Amino acid sequence: MNSRNDGICGMLPREKMYESAKKLRDVYAIKPNAPIFQREFGFYSMDRWVSEGHIIGEHSPWIYDDYIRNLFGFDEYGHHELFGLGWEAAEFSPKFNEIIVEERERHEVVQDIYGRHVLFFKGRRTGFMPEYIDHPVKDMKSWEEKCKWRLDPKNPERYTHLAQDMEAAKEKARQGLIITQRCVGGYMYLRSLIGPEELFYKFYDEPELIHDCMKTWLELADAVTAKHQEFVTIDELFFGEDICYNQGSLISPDMIREFLFPYYQQLIKNIKSRQLDKNRHLHLNIDTDGHAGSVINLYKEIGMNIMDPFEVASGCDVVEIAKEHPDLIMFGGIDKRILAKDKEAIDRHLDYIMPFMKKRGGYIPTCDHGVPAEVSFENYMHFRKRLLEYSK
Repeated sequence: MNSRNDGICGMLPREKMYESAKKLRDVYAIKPNAPIFQREFGFYSMDRWVSEGHIIGEHSPWIYDDYIRNLFGFDEYGHHELFGLGWEAAEFSPKFNEIIVEERERHEVVQDIYGRHVLFFKGRRTGFMPEYIDHPVKDMKSWEEKCKWRLDPKNPERYTHLAQDMEAAKEKARQGLIITQRCVGGYMYLRSLIGPEELFYKFYDEPELIHDCMKTWLELADAVTAKHQEFVTIDELFFGEDICYNQGSLISPDMIREFLFPYYQQLIKNIKSRQLDKNRHLHLNIDTDGHAGSVINLYKEIGMNIMDPFEVASGCDVVEIAKEHPDLIMFGGIDKRILAKDKEAIDRHLDYIMPFMKKRGGYIPTCDHGVPAEVSFENYMHFRKRLLEYSK
């Protein structure tokens, strides 16, 4: 093989790619009538299914890959993820110490690793939506004293496992897998620092604080991706954004363009300039709950061409969005509420979505968030059976 076509410095020839990589790359190419790539967004239903005896032991799809993949008919991974830039919160190093700051009758207030005060059930940290009581950044002083220094890109502790991680990434690139750099998006990052309500005021009252936070975000993201790009070519930059609620964007287009886009555009420009494979297309994926359709054209301004998970309860109809945006790669869009109803409702839902989306291409059907506990194992297995039928 020409060393320039090794999956790192040049695209691996298709005949040498893993089957899962070829299948996923067909999705990213929006190939009409391609086989449906099979995976799931996530699960909140595993505890129920274990307790009912459907799943053996405590299984997570991210840990027991072979077991879950075989059970539900999922494809092997077609992508490989790079980390180091957070997802729903800032990537602190060092992180805050997790400590209990207040005991209540059935609950406890905990300072989490991101410096937030969170209300948890006693002795339990997962399986429910936590309530955030406080956030670390109140003003420029608290930002600098508590958080900014924790985002120093020069901290060697950030790169302790770099060599090991990059060997794994190079191996996956040589198999043709899509190399995905995960990164907390600017809005979610700011929200984790300041809090969802307080953040709205800061955009108006302390814009210099917001810009300093975002400059720090850019410096870290640029440094970490530069390290990764010494070893692999990045196929996809994936932002955890969550910038929408059920009626649309949480902040105005003008605010997005002022406080987020300049930093996104600079990062994208820098990543493209450093690619080992200069001909590789850089996909930009935006993950947001809520009514995402309202921001599609906006994020296209910076090159977004992938979006997920299209929350149906917030008015996202993947068929209608796909008609309006034929160039958009789409993941999600399966109504979690319908999966909890009955098989007939599931059939009607899939028979509306799948014929059009399969013919169009560029779509991976998954639940529009983690599969909730209300979904029975029988219903979910019926859903999987129907999706596998559509994949043929």
